[in-house]
Amino acid sequence: MNNTATPKWAFIVNPIAGNGFGIHYLPTVQTMVKQQGINADIVLTERHGHATELSADFYARGYDYIIGVGGDGTFNEITLPLIGKSGVTVGMIPAGTGNDFIQILGLPSRFEESDWATFFELNTIKMDAGSVNGLYFINGMGLGFDAEVAAQNYKEPGKAKMGNKYKYIWHIIKTLLFFREKRMITRTNGKTIELDCFINTIANGRRFAGSFFLTPEAFANDGLLDVCSIRKLNLRERFKLLLMVPKGEHIHDHRVNYYRTAELNLDFVCEVPFHVDGELHFAREFQVQVIPAALTIIYNPAGNHFFVRTAES
Repeated sequence: MNNTATPKWAFIVNPIAGNGFGIHYLPTVQTMVKQQGINADIVLTERHGHATELSADFYARGYDYIIGVGGDGTFNEITLPLIGKSGVTVGMIPAGTGNDFIQILGLPSRFEESDWATFFELNTIKMDAGSVNGLYFINGMGLGFDAEVAAQNYKEPGKAKMGNKYKYIWHIIKTLLFFREKRMITRTNGKTIELDCFINTIANGRRFAGSFFLTPEAFANDGLLDVCSIRKLNLRERFKLLLMVPKGEHIHDHRVNYYRTAELNLDFVCEVPFHVDGELHFAREFQVQVIPAALTIIYNPAGNHFFVRTAES
């Protein structure tokens, strides 16, 4: 996008990512940028949504590389104005807690010196994204049990998030015990499916919440979304199946419907919570579709990435 000889870089750092790790990581970022001798602006986010504003501004000003330093939320914000745009390359330096997204790229959750060297090799690949009701996601979206846990962690009025870790754990336990599945109608691939939904994950990536591989066979550049739909379970079945998720073994259970699709529509009889890359929303009807080759992104072709491997990767 930049017509000058020297590429322009922007590093958008979330200082509170990883419970404050982001701000402590800033000197390392500055050192690595200096060592590379690149033309870079390094800026800190100041509030929720600020990374999106900064990313859009850097793109409008012709920056070639826009790099996020933070967690999954930071990266989601940075990519929002760049999806479908040409002439810009996106990158991610992990500094969050879960760092689910970085797994897609074949990069570790914390960089050693060798990982910085790999990053600055600037190997890139085209990556898909997803859209639900006009909202973009990079890793995935979900309805059912996990979305209800997120909803319980919000309080009225205004559905404002509670930050207490122990309260969140309590909401997990309470929801596991008392969650009641709702009837969901899915229309996709020429079929209509009705079931009482315990979990319905639609994903571009594989991992959620740090260790749950709900869609363990997903590839982020195949032009399809992976769907993991789990029907109504009793309490014993819930515990049993959730224990299988960290290894991705749940997809072989007869109560799980696992498939791929480019688009699908979902309908509920009432408004339900759903999360989009960790952000909570509410709706009754859902139009979901893949956005192929939505981003050009830096990755590690020699790493354990979640892209369809070619002769080059």
